Amino acid sequence: MPIKVQNDLPVRHILEEENIFVMDEDRANAQNIRPLQIAILNLMPLKEATELDILRVLSNFPIQVEITFLKVASHASTHADASHLNKFYITIDDVWDQNFDGLIITGAPVEKLEYEQVEYWPELCRIFQWSKTHVFSTFHICWGAQAGLYYHYGIQKHLLPEKLSGVYQHRVLHRKKMLMRGMDDLFYVPQSRYTGIDEAAVRADPELYVVADSEEAGSYLILACSSRQIFVTGHSEYDRYDLDKEYKRDIARGLNPSIPKNYYPDDDPSREPILSWRSSSNCTYCNWLNFVYQETPYDLRKLRPVEEDSYCSSGGKEPRDVIDPQP
Repeated sequence: MPIKVQNDLPVRHILEEENIFVMDEDRANAQNIRPLQIAILNLMPLKEATELDILRVLSNFPIQVEITFLKVASHASTHADASHLNKFYITIDDVWDQNFDGLIITGAPVEKLEYEQVEYWPELCRIFQWSKTHVFSTFHICWGAQAGLYYHYGIQKHLLPEKLSGVYQHRVLHRKKMLMRGMDDLFYVPQSRYTGIDEAAVRADPELYVVADSEEAGSYLILACSSRQIFVTGHSEYDRYDLDKEYKRDIARGLNPSIPKNYYPDDDPSREPILSWRSSSNCTYCNWLNFVYQETPYDLRKLRPVEEDSYCSSGGKEPRDVIDPQP
């Protein structure tokens, strides 16, 4: 959240140089406040586990957030209780005429398939297109990020030699971007995927902007259209035991998985996993919600489509965020 200060406070410019959000009296007095409207398209098979992970990281924001859970209508979930879905989830057609401050699109265990082979791909394409006109900022996670990069920017994915599984060190590339506020130079993120993205194509696209990456895991946080489209390749929302559950599930399936890196003390799966990413995860999601809160019109009916936003054509390299990296 921003700090409200007097317009002429001398240290204000120093705080702003450090990328601390300072709001002057005029802007503070002009603000209207309402709950943020956030939709979550949950593509994961274990719906309630994913709900818990995401709601945990959203819960640290001080402003009221109203959640709408979305499901795809073109795929019948076999791992979720039907009564739970019927009670708590709706489809894109139910909200087609509504606008949202933010949309989260989760990952899905379909990454070995070509996108067009995914049963609900046509419906997901409709949702991607809808998000450009009815959502201020869309936060794509893991396979959802890969699918979003493919749909919006034609970025291809490829199979990795083995599953990328573990907690990897990442680095901030551009500290003064909104989503990097308050982040340490180095931070940790869980990764769990069989595929990677075309890194050269990402960096060659003038509309895409990598603000954090990893030597081992590649691009982590990619922005487009001044953060109105956000692509996160990892799982910062994971709790302490998610990778542990996945590892033991893969063992039970006879997949002979490698031990997740940097996760168990001394790489001993019998010991409790180390939780090393919670603070950076909370920071990322709070930064996103704060960005959405500050930039979305109070009246969502006045929401501009992404492609009509003047910040979009500059590929995220616009004056709204100072992008000179700090040493």
